[in-house]
Amino acid sequence: MADKSGEDAVGPGLEQAGQDLMEGTQNLLEQMQQWGFVTLRAQQLLGEFAAEQIADGRLAEQSETMMRRWMEGADAPARYRLSAQDPMDVMRRQSEMITSSFEYWGKLMTSGLDGWNQPVETRDKRFRHEGWDNHPVFAAIAQAYQFTVERMLAWADDIDGLDPDMKAKLRFNLSNALDAVSPTNFAMTNPQVLERAYETRGESLLKGLEHMLSDLRKGQLTHTDPNAFELGENIATTPGKVVHETPLYQLIHYTPTTDKVLKTPLVVFPPWINRFYILDLNEKKSFVKWVVDQGVSLFMVSWKSADASMADVEWDDYVAAQIDAIDTIRDALGVEQVHTIGYCVAGTTLAATLALLAERDEADKVASATFFTAQVDFEEAGDLLLFTGDEHMQLVEQLSEPGYLDGRYMAATFNMLRGRDLIWNYVVTNYLLGEDYPAFDLLHWNGDTTNLPRKWHRSYLDDLYRGNKLVSPGAIRIDGTPIDLGKIETPAYIQAGKEDHIAPLASVWKLMDHLSGEKRFVLAGSGHIAGVVNPPAAEKYQHWTNEDAGVETLEEFIAGASETKGSWWPDWIKWLRDQAPEEVPAKGGRKPGKGKLKAIEDAPGRYVKSR
Repeated sequence: MADKSGEDAVGPGLEQAGQDLMEGTQNLLEQMQQWGFVTLRAQQLLGEFAAEQIADGRLAEQSETMMRRWMEGADAPARYRLSAQDPMDVMRRQSEMITSSFEYWGKLMTSGLDGWNQPVETRDKRFRHEGWDNHPVFAAIAQAYQFTVERMLAWADDIDGLDPDMKAKLRFNLSNALDAVSPTNFAMTNPQVLERAYETRGESLLKGLEHMLSDLRKGQLTHTDPNAFELGENIATTPGKVVHETPLYQLIHYTPTTDKVLKTPLVVFPPWINRFYILDLNEKKSFVKWVVDQGVSLFMVSWKSADASMADVEWDDYVAAQIDAIDTIRDALGVEQVHTIGYCVAGTTLAATLALLAERDEADKVASATFFTAQVDFEEAGDLLLFTGDEHMQLVEQLSEPGYLDGRYMAATFNMLRGRDLIWNYVVTNYLLGEDYPAFDLLHWNGDTTNLPRKWHRSYLDDLYRGNKLVSPGAIRIDGTPIDLGKIETPAYIQAGKEDHIAPLASVWKLMDHLSGEKRFVLAGSGHIAGVVNPPAAEKYQHWTNEDAGVETLEEFIAGASETKGSWWPDWIKWLRDQAPEEVPAKGGRKPGKGKLKAIEDAPGRYVKSR
C-alpha cells in the first residue's frame, strides 16, 4: 500500500499558501482602493476650492496681488548690496565654505551607511522624531539641512559693508527663508509624516488638506479648535456688566466678590490690537477674577475692532478714550483718583495720557500706573523694527485702503517673529500630519484678531517705531498740546518679560529712564503673554526684584536682583494697596449697574464679539 502521508502534508501546505495569497491580494486591492479614494477626494477638494475662488474673483485678485508684490520687490536683492566689499575677501569666504562642504560630505561618505545612523546632533525640536535618527536617508537630509543653515547664517553675519539695521534685516529674512525650506515642512522628506500617512492609509494627508483649504478660505492659519470656546460661556466668564459705551470702547464693571473693596478703583487698558480677554481666559488663569478676589473695584476697557467708519481715528482719540474712562469711573463712584494698567500698546498710550494730564495739571486723577510689557522708547524695540521700512509701510498703506488694517495681517506679522513655532510647527501638525486641533484658550485668543484704524496705525509706526518721537519733549502733540514724559510723577509699576520678543526687556526698561516719579521694576519669567498671565496658583516661572534704590541701569538691576519662584501678581497687589490702602463696603455703585452707571448688557459685551 502506497504511503500518502507526504501528500497529506503537502495538501494543507498548498491550501494555506493559496489562502495567504488570496488574503494578501485582497489586502493589496483594499489598500489600492483606499489610496485611490484619497487621491480622488483630494482632487475633488482642490477642484471645489478653485471653483469657489474663480466664482468670486479671489483667485484672479490674489494672483494679481502676488504678481504686483513680486514686481515691487523685484529689486529686493539691491537692498542688500554691499557698500564696500573686498573682492578677495568674498572669494576667500566662498573658498572656506566650499572647503568646509567637501570636508563635511567626505566625512559622511567615507563612514558608510553606519555613519548616517547616528542620532542627529541637534537641539532643534523639529528633528526629535526617531525617524530622523533611525533611517540613513533622513539622517542625511537633516544633517545636510542643518549644515546649510549654519553656513548660510554665518555667511550673513560675516558680510562687511552693511549697516547694522540692514544686516539685521538680512539675517531675519534669511532665517525665515531657511525655516520655510526645512525638510520637516514637506511630506516626502519628513519621516514622521510618511509614517502617519502609511498608518492611516492616506487619511491623515486628506484631513490635512481639508485643514489647509479651510485656512486658505478664511485667510488665516488656525492654531486651535475654532468651535471649542464661546465668549461668556467658557472663556471671558468673570461676572460683570457693560456700564458705559462710546463708538470706540465699552467699559465693563466686574461684580465684587468681597465684602470690602479698595476705595480707589482700578481700570485696565488692554491693547486694541488684541481682545481684552487675554486677561480673563478662564477661572484658573484669569487676572480679572484674581484681582476682583483681592478686593479691588475693577473696570475693563473693551476696544471696538475697527471698521471703515474709523478710518480717521488717530492716537489722540485713544488718549481721549482713556481719559474719558478715568473720568467716567471717578464720577460714577465719587472718587478723586483711579489706579490704571496699560498693557503693551495701551501702556504706551497710558504714558501719553499721563503726560497730557500732567500738562493740564490733572495728574492727580490717577493714583498709580502699572505698565505690562509696554514701551515708550523704541530705539531698542527688537525685530518689529524690521517691519517699519519704506517697502513695508507702502504695503500697509495698500492693505489699509478700506479704512482699516485687517487684523489677520497684524497677526501674521507677530507670527513671523516666531515663525518656527507659530507658523511652520502648525503647517506640519495641521496640514501634513492631519492632527485634530487642540482646545487651547490662549491659542484661541491669539487667533481672534482685531482690525486697526488706518490713520492711527500709520502714525503709530511713523511717530513711534520709526521716529521715536515720544521720548523727545514736545515732539508729539495730543489734542494740540505738546507732551513731555519727564513730567510724569505718577507712581509706576513696570513689568517686563525676560523672553519677550514683542516688547524686549531692554526696551521696556527705558520707562525707568523717562518717568520722573516713584518706580518699581519687576522682571517676570517667560514672554509677552505667559510672563503677564501667570496666576499664583499655577506656581510657574519666577520673577526678579531689586530693592536697591540706587540702581540706574538694567545691568545693575539684573546683577543685584533677587529671584522669587512663581507669579509676580502678589508683589504687584501689595504695591497697589500701599499706594492707597483705604477700603469701603462693596455696595451701591460698587456693584455693576447699581449706581450712576446703569447696566447696558452682561460682560463681556458686544464689542469683543464683533469681527
